[in-house]
Amino acid sequence: MLDNLVVVLFRPKYPENIGSAARACLNMGVSELVVVDPYNFDMDKALPLATAHARHILESARIVDTLAQAVDGCTAIFGTTARTGGWRKGIMNPDTLANVVDERLREGGKVAVVFGPEDKGLTNEETSICSGLMTIPTSRDGTSLNLAQAVLVVLYECFKRSLDHPFVPGGPPEERPTTVREQEALFSNLQDTLLAIDFLKNDNPDYWMLPVRRFFSKVNLKRNEFNLLMGVCRQVRWFVEKYGPKKDGGAE
Repeated sequence: MLDNLVVVLFRPKYPENIGSAARACLNMGVSELVVVDPYNFDMDKALPLATAHARHILESARIVDTLAQAVDGCTAIFGTTARTGGWRKGIMNPDTLANVVDERLREGGKVAVVFGPEDKGLTNEETSICSGLMTIPTSRDGTSLNLAQAVLVVLYECFKRSLDHPFVPGGPPEERPTTVREQEALFSNLQDTLLAIDFLKNDNPDYWMLPVRRFFSKVNLKRNEFNLLMGVCRQVRWFVEKYGPKKDGGAE
């Protein structure tokens, strides 16, 4: 859904930032990058930051002289800004912008997001052609973002919004809960192990096991966790039998 989203870098100062922005485009499914009047552009400096994976985006990026050329054919243009005072009212955050961009794209339009120069951003005149403005909230101690960082943040929100189904990270395989019979086997194993290392005393060990039982009653123990604890008990008892003191008190 981001095929018709265009990232426009307006007068960027550093070729390395252009390369990093190309990589951000690749990460978030954007293929069209336009660079307006870059300062001292050097492909050899930009390529390492793009990496081999985004090389094609960087090498196919259009380099034009004016902002008007960069956004020609677009149905909506959104500018980024760090300044929110004066006449710059109703500025969106990245999440709100993503909703608007998604709506325009689904209507069949072509949308441009314009990022200004690293040192001063877009001027009022340059933002006057924009359909809306967006700012990225930051800590007061560090309000300045690297150009490629800003591109990645904005495109990430647009990418999330473009998905027909929310992305859900794959977790570990589902394990069934342990049965009561398995829990009793574990308690018996734990008790034998704790006796072997002299943590429990032989006088009334069932009583001293009650806190252990209460602890496990708070945990929805799964089968893989049961296997883990049973294995630990087995290894501890093996170690005690091999290296621990003899039952008669003599030395090995």
